[in-house]
This record gives sequence, structure tokens and C-alpha cells, in this order.
Amino acid sequence: MTTKLGEFFKKHSINKSEVARKIGVNKQRLTQLSTNENSQLKASELYLIALATGTNPCELLEYLFDGTELPEKILNDK
Repeated sequence: MTTKLGEFFKKHSINKSEVARKIGVNKQRLTQLSTNENSQLKASELYLIALATGTNPCELLEYLFDGTELPEKILNDK
């Protein structure tokens, strides 16, 4: 299975090994983030990935979390 980050890497032909080297993590961590929906991406990792790939961090955040909304219960409690 591919995560949104995995889709991003594939869409932009990004080499995970190169990104891992640039941001100081091992390739296994990027592979985990690219394939495992249960992996939790740290904000610092997102920021470094954006810098390493020449992507605006806000645009990467929007791409990765597009469609994420507050749970209905929280919206109704306002």
C-alpha cells in the first residue's frame, strides 16, 4: 500500500535514498512513511523532506493532509 507521501515521491520521481541522506534519516524510515498508513510523520520530518525536495513545506502539508477534517462530533459541539 502507498501513502500520500509515497504518492508524492512517485509523482515527482524523488529518490528516497537521496532524500534520506540529505535529511539525516535512513532509507527504511522513508520507505515506512511511504508505504505504512500507520506511520506517523513528524512535523520536523515533513519540513526537512520539503526542503530536500525543493517543495514549499505548506504545499507538501496540504498535499499530504488534503481531506483531513475535524471529527463531526467536535464540529457539532461548537
